[in-house]
Amino acid sequence: MKTKIPFGDLLPQFKSYQQEYEDAALRVLRSGWYVLGQSVADFEEQFANYLGVKYAVGVANGLDALTMAFRTLQIGVGDEVIVQGNAYIACVMGVTINGATPVFVEPDEYHNLNPDLIEAKITKKTKAILVVHLYGQASRMDQIMAIAKKHDLKVVEDCAQSHGAKFNGQMTGTFGDISCFSFYPSKNLGAFGDGGALVTNNQTHAEHFKMLRNYGSRVRYYFEEVGFNSRLDEIQAALLSVKLKHLDELTAERETLANNYLSSIINKQVILPAVAPRASSVWHLFVVYVTGDRQKLIDYLNQYGIGTVIHYPQPPHLSQAYQYLAMHKGDLPLTEDYADHVLSLPIYNGMSKSQQDFVIKKLNEYK
Repeated sequence: MKTKIPFGDLLPQFKSYQQEYEDAALRVLRSGWYVLGQSVADFEEQFANYLGVKYAVGVANGLDALTMAFRTLQIGVGDEVIVQGNAYIACVMGVTINGATPVFVEPDEYHNLNPDLIEAKITKKTKAILVVHLYGQASRMDQIMAIAKKHDLKVVEDCAQSHGAKFNGQMTGTFGDISCFSFYPSKNLGAFGDGGALVTNNQTHAEHFKMLRNYGSRVRYYFEEVGFNSRLDEIQAALLSVKLKHLDELTAERETLANNYLSSIINKQVILPAVAPRASSVWHLFVVYVTGDRQKLIDYLNQYGIGTVIHYPQPPHLSQAYQYLAMHKGDLPLTEDYADHVLSLPIYNGMSKSQQDFVIKKLNEYK
């Protein structure tokens, strides 16, 4: 059946601010300067101000941001990094590309890193904690930062899904030593192609990011180390500046949609997501736990043209990519249970009330 209600749709949000986006793109095209120009500098300043940090450095994508973060912290071969087991595999890749070893910790009931389980995994090799604010909800940063301080560990935040989320009133991305963002189109602050950023309050780190993203060069044609070709381009930066102006209203719209789901879905086979005390969620995803046969529910919703996605069907530790870690099914039971039962429902800017009401109606009718 043709999809009536897609899992996600980027076009309504574009149309809401179409003239602003098109004006921004044309401005860059007509400028004649397309790489590391004024639009990137302006967005970096605006994004840093929005978060309340000193420095933001635009790069090509979120994975590059993670890779550069651990490189800058000099975390590599022989070092261990704590990370939650149910994170997207790109989080883990940022660690392993540098030669370091991920040490997986089970998530909590909010799908984020469980602070109560971290200390048992810390060894003499542990150098950092990678905190992933999954699905748009801020992690419990008070406990995590206290553990990091106690054990003298660096903290890297993966904020790819949490643009604008807060813990205890403080923005995600402002707690750790370095924080990494993705601007992939489907993100809450999404570009119209790939993009990413690193943020920090450390000037030395910020200067290193700028050097790394440009082949390891601070001065043209002189190279200090083997770097990356990883630059946020001018058009994407200009478009992100437009969207950043509207991010709070876009977030409020997603909160309204999420609250409607939370108050209206009453099917006992669908366990609704919870938000931790003092945390906020920007509802990048609306992820439910299906107690019964998940595929049966997916097929049922498909019959009515309702799109869903599983985030994520395979935990990193069970992927072929990480076979060398010699982990097996049963090693992370809660992570694996989530992988077998979570399901993301449609939620996107521009989703109409009638569309959402139809999803709710069909969910509640499901037996």
